[in-house]
Amino acid sequence: MNPNATLTLLSPAKLNLFLHINGRRADGYHELQTAFQLLDFGDEMRFELRNESDGTRLTSDIQGVADDDNLVIKATALLREQSGCKHGADIQLTKRIPMGGGLGGGSSNAATTLLALNHLWELKFSIDQLAELGARLGADVPVFVRGHSAWAEGVGEQIQELELPQFWYVVISPDCHVSTAQIFSHQRLTRDTPKIKIAPALEGRVLDKLHNDCEALASQLNPEIKEAISWLKQFGPGRMTGTGACCFCRFDSEAEARQVLNEARSKFKGFVAKGVNLSPAHQRLNEAESFATNHS
Repeated sequence: MNPNATLTLLSPAKLNLFLHINGRRADGYHELQTAFQLLDFGDEMRFELRNESDGTRLTSDIQGVADDDNLVIKATALLREQSGCKHGADIQLTKRIPMGGGLGGGSSNAATTLLALNHLWELKFSIDQLAELGARLGADVPVFVRGHSAWAEGVGEQIQELELPQFWYVVISPDCHVSTAQIFSHQRLTRDTPKIKIAPALEGRVLDKLHNDCEALASQLNPEIKEAISWLKQFGPGRMTGTGACCFCRFDSEAEARQVLNEARSKFKGFVAKGVNLSPAHQRLNEAESFATNHS
């Protein structure tokens, strides 16, 4: 094992192209349906193998997240516990995904950690095994572990890969923080949207006619979200992702998206990203594993 092994991965953001809540279970969890679109935009994570057995050191440019709440630390501890691995790692996280915006940053970081350390520590866990571990950390983690744009339903555990058109997106980050727990527990949340079938939902531009059941409530509680969506709707089907607060609009070209972002910058923070079907983290891991195989 190479004690100096390093690996740098892009931990991607995601969009919920729609989010339907079909009901509430007796255990309090919600039945839902959604389409996850992965983006070529995300946080940068650098992993360096350490042979010492004193765990993992995380350095990050984010403040105020205790280790007990940090999904990267939790993912590392879970992987060591399940594998019995005694090695450690230095992890450097450079944050680009807005926190608390519904873009899946924490879940993506946890998944990227599982994938990277599985590679560096040579654990040989399968993707199914890693996804099962990821589910213990959060409902969205398995999607990022599997690394493909996907349809999800149930409580998010039923995942089917999708091949989505690779549009460009303007993503706006309103100046507010949405509590996922508050949205899902709120009495005014719509919870009775009928279930739909995956194939008809993806025909043509039917996705544009679907909706996010959290959007109306989040917009009522946070006028900044309503303002951002209204502004984006000048250009196309503006929508909120997840439980918010980030909002997005789709474009056919990068040039169109960047022009709209330039117009937005006088009022909003945001970024442009391309929708991708395969996670950038998986692309890089595939290259690293191919290189290792060819030079072994």
